[in-house]
Amino acid sequence: MKFISISTYFSVFKNPNFQISNSIFFSTSSSSSSSASHQFVTHLQSNGPKIEKSLISVKAKLDATCVTQVLERFSVENPQVGLRFFIWAGLQPSYRHSTHMYIKACNLLKINENPKIVTDAIEAYGSDEGCGVSVKMFRVVFNLCREAKDADLGLWVLRKMKEYNCRPDVIAYNGVIRLLCKKGDMDEAMELMREMRLIDLYPDMASYVMIIKGLCDVGRLKEACGMVKTMKGHDCFPGTVVYSALLDGISRFGDLERAMELLDEMEKESGDCKPNAVTYTTLIQAFVEKRDSLEAVAILDKMAAFGCKPNRVLMATLVQGLCMDGHIEEAHKVVDRVGGNGGISNDECNSCLVLSLFRAGKVKEAEVVFRRMLARGLKPDTISYETMIKWMCSEGKNLDV
Repeated sequence: MKFISISTYFSVFKNPNFQISNSIFFSTSSSSSSSASHQFVTHLQSNGPKIEKSLISVKAKLDATCVTQVLERFSVENPQVGLRFFIWAGLQPSYRHSTHMYIKACNLLKINENPKIVTDAIEAYGSDEGCGVSVKMFRVVFNLCREAKDADLGLWVLRKMKEYNCRPDVIAYNGVIRLLCKKGDMDEAMELMREMRLIDLYPDMASYVMIIKGLCDVGRLKEACGMVKTMKGHDCFPGTVVYSALLDGISRFGDLERAMELLDEMEKESGDCKPNAVTYTTLIQAFVEKRDSLEAVAILDKMAAFGCKPNRVLMATLVQGLCMDGHIEEAHKVVDRVGGNGGISNDECNSCLVLSLFRAGKVKEAEVVFRRMLARGLKPDTISYETMIKWMCSEGKNLDV
């Protein structure tokens, strides 16, 4: 029997009337946005510094295309005007900036290269009584800081809020804490956590998760563990996300024995602290990176005993680790044991084995497993199928099963 690949062909039926109506629709829509952006640009060019107050008189409709065109017009000529328009637009009830728009605004206004555009705009609000500075305005600015990945700018904006009698909320603090954690400036991030409590704001789960993950990322594991205790003391009980972040940090910095102890603690917990497939995958990945894949198999045993089923990511990690370490027989046993027993199919398990063997340089063994899959009626996934077919063609081999 010869394995035959089947190509599927799709017939496309064209409807002239549909095409015409759509072209008219898109043309009208584009024309409408251009007209609106032209009105905003003309108004901004002819009016004075009180931008926000004067824009209310413009009756044009806001949408993403209109905002983009206005930003493009002012990005070189007067980026501060473009920025203030963008902030104003984000406050209008009929329109809301998408994440994509924040990214586009950062790129067009080059905030990454010149954060002074933002600081100058905020300073200008102080001399313009008609702009009506509010917490919502600052939220738009914080979103720009986030997309620009500028922790220093975010911290400056947070401090500036107080000068405008705008009380920062938990969302504002969390936005800056996130930027500081990504930058690795954990001392400043933890200082903001302490500052929140001084003004009767209470860090939420997101605050603690960011701090704990940030501490783990820079290897300050003792402080990360201490933060978990602090959480509990403030009636904010850590869940699986917190423990998984802690487990990831402990695993990456080499203390695998302590990581196993933490896993045992999680298995004994109740409610939201129970480990899931991501938790077990994190630990298995750590053992695989230490070239101790046989120990990782023991984690699979713990997982089964706990009643948690493996997913494809876990299997791919474990099987590839075993193959790379030369434990081919053990890799076969794991695939035979897990495949079809819930969570991941025989097709997926064997596809993982084919790819893992191939990547480990065991190409002939991969071919044997691949041919056996086809003979048993199993379906290789796209990557394993294309990888093997390409190799077999290069070797001049026929696919007879």
